[in-house]
Amino acid sequence: MSYGLWLSAGGMQVNEYRQAVMANNLANVDTAGFKRNLSVVQERRMESESNPAMGAFSNGMLDSLTGGPWSRPTYTSFAQGGLEETGRNLDVALSGEGFLTVSDGTNTRYTRDGRMTLDIDGTLKMVAGDGRYAVLDTAGQPIVLDRTQGEPTIGLDGSISQNNEKVAQIGLTDFEDPNTLRKSGNDLFEDTGASQQTASTAQVHSGFIERSTVDSVTGLVDMIEVSRAYRLERNCWYGMNAQGGNHASDASANANKQAEVNVSDRGGPHEKED
Repeated sequence: MSYGLWLSAGGMQVNEYRQAVMANNLANVDTAGFKRNLSVVQERRMESESNPAMGAFSNGMLDSLTGGPWSRPTYTSFAQGGLEETGRNLDVALSGEGFLTVSDGTNTRYTRDGRMTLDIDGTLKMVAGDGRYAVLDTAGQPIVLDRTQGEPTIGLDGSISQNNEKVAQIGLTDFEDPNTLRKSGNDLFEDTGASQQTASTAQVHSGFIERSTVDSVTGLVDMIEVSRAYRLERNCWYGMNAQGGNHASDASANANKQAEVNVSDRGGPHEKED
């Protein structure tokens, strides 16, 4: 296969990957606390350059060409999202670095989605995830409030009070490198254990939620750009593939013509003698 065909095919795969990442971002433009993903692409180095063992197979002409695009692992941007007022005491938005700590009883997860509610037993839970995730305190235990003690209020430090008395403290967790976290659905992050946990200094704003960091206008413009890039690579692939087919047809026609000339030069096929 032509080297150009490989490059165009690689370009189509990369742009397909970019489009999938952008589509997922746009689908979460209204998801509270959502952190957008970024598709990372770099130029692929030639094999003779990236692998010294392949130096013996180096080709001067090919080594001067690009190795084409190369997709890297998806990167999550943890930029601060804007705050949107809701007026609900149990909605909170974090400003600064850190995450709310939640658990479904088996697995501990981390989130920036501060939409919370009280279940019938007074357990403080996330709205997302069908109410399966309880919000944990600083000791890693589910926060349980007495529903008969009045409306809870939440301070900037994450303290929860009822009747002007502190009854709980929301547990906040930060990581030295949040990019080691892995998204696990329902706007949650899973700790892979690759980064040290640290204390969070984020402020907790009651009555607000953090908006998604996805900008719909920018996302749509980027989708159009990626779609055009994909079509360009596709057209290049079709063009080179057609050109290769024409060359093969021309070579076959020339071979057939030359065979006819050779037969004619020998006086044509001999008839069988009686």
